[in-house]
Amino acid sequence: MATVIAHIRVVEGAEARFEEIARALYRTSHDSEPALRRYEYWRGSEPRSYYTLIACDDFRGFMAHQTSDHHESASPALGEVIEELRLEWVDPVAGASDMPPTEMQPALPDADELTRRYSERFAAQVASWWLDLR
Repeated sequence: MATVIAHIRVVEGAEARFEEIARALYRTSHDSEPALRRYEYWRGSEPRSYYTLIACDDFRGFMAHQTSDHHESASPALGEVIEELRLEWVDPVAGASDMPPTEMQPALPDADELTRRYSERFAAQVASWWLDLR
């Protein structure tokens, strides 16, 4: 499993455009990504703040999402409206979530260059203290 929360701050005045892009990504991702379990966008309490929850069967499923044609096509528009982005890898609490643990996987040997690059850039960060509680 790979579960990440994206903490997002959008450019002032770009909220409506960001939400338009988010809706399109939500629909296309859910329609075309079999490894995607959850992919949701949320508004935060602070102005211009948003959160995205992405949970995939495994890290390779997350990479398929990140490198998908629809995600890559949306990247330039997202770059115009996102001021700040921080990814936070999260791990489910056994018995309080039906999701399996977050784990890192290497890119497959025959992975394309984009997937190899993104696997390093967005590597799942498994906190050592999680392992003590699993």
